[in-house]
Amino acid sequence: MAKGTLFIISAPSGAGKSSLVNALIKRLPFVYLSISHTTRSMRPGEEEGEHYHFVPKEEFLEMVGHGDFLEHAQVFDNFYGTSQSYVEKELLKERDVILEIDWQGAQQVRKMMPECKSIFILPPSTKALHDRLEKRAQDSEEVIQRRMKDAQSEMSHYAEYDYLIINDDFYKALDEMCGIFVAERLKLAKQTEFHGELIEKLLS
Repeated sequence: MAKGTLFIISAPSGAGKSSLVNALIKRLPFVYLSISHTTRSMRPGEEEGEHYHFVPKEEFLEMVGHGDFLEHAQVFDNFYGTSQSYVEKELLKERDVILEIDWQGAQQVRKMMPECKSIFILPPSTKALHDRLEKRAQDSEEVIQRRMKDAQSEMSHYAEYDYLIINDDFYKALDEMCGIFVAERLKLAKQTEFHGELIEKLLS
């Protein structure tokens, strides 16, 4: 049965991961972003099923107990998780699915689905990373410094990934990321899955 590919994309905060993923999805119609479950409250402008699946803490923990998540984590007082059934359902539609998760989540997913592919995004320099965090105008300098420290820890896991992209020039990085997705679909095994009937007819 033809299936899409599961992709993990990780990066330190400020490396431009979300902007690249959003642009990638607009460019490649077969790529979809996984929608996570969370116990946090819905924020203004967010919609159920579009940004997150918002569930009560009790329901989330029940799902954990049933083994429903590919990966899950607690961030401060809230829980976040990726539904295994949702991902597998999307893959069976021959869609490629992206998980935007950190290195710890990536390790959990690789154990459950070792056939997944992974991409790590690095900034061109620590100065560029700091400048990008500063330009957001969302955090104090103290918070930015903490994010920089967290970023160094996150970046130290880059070698665990299949692909590495340096996001210096946005459009170059986007082209590189698109190239990875297209190349994975063009591999012999995938093309045989997707076009088995055609190949059979051509050879008969």
